[in-house]
Amino acid sequence: MWSNIEEYFKGCPKQKEVARLLFQRGFRISNAGRVMCGKISIPHTQIAKELGFDMRVVDTTVYRILENKELEKIYKGLQSIAFLRDIAPDLGLGVIVVSVMDASKPGIIGSVGNKIAEYGMVIRQAIADDPYITESPKFTIITGSEIPGKLIDDLRKIEGVKNITVY
Repeated sequence: MWSNIEEYFKGCPKQKEVARLLFQRGFRISNAGRVMCGKISIPHTQIAKELGFDMRVVDTTVYRILENKELEKIYKGLQSIAFLRDIAPDLGLGVIVVSVMDASKPGIIGSVGNKIAEYGMVIRQAIADDPYITESPKFTIITGSEIPGKLIDDLRKIEGVKNITVY
């Protein structure tokens, strides 16, 4: 799917960056060409400012997306979610971030989840970066309690796991 988006914006690197930002943040596009987070409209000027682009790049990108039926369907269906990683410790929750050697290898997420379950821990949130749009994808798990040291050791032993970070 991301390869289709990249192909569509081939030769327009700034528009591709706008499309990537919208996708990564889960910002949807309305029928009227507005960038939305839920029911909140995000001014194109704010998106342009974050990327260091002229607002017209955002305008053009949004309208090009709406002209393509496949992309229109994707971008109209995006949703933002609350990602608890940075506030989890303040809430008394644990955070495990798993870096992998090859994100396209199947079974790593399942193995990590099974290992956490073996310790009787509850997973409150699990978010995996899409390896096609993120340069160094990670799998972030928010647990209902503190992470025992033995679990970290066991997670490091899972085939394909490169690194474990605990918050």
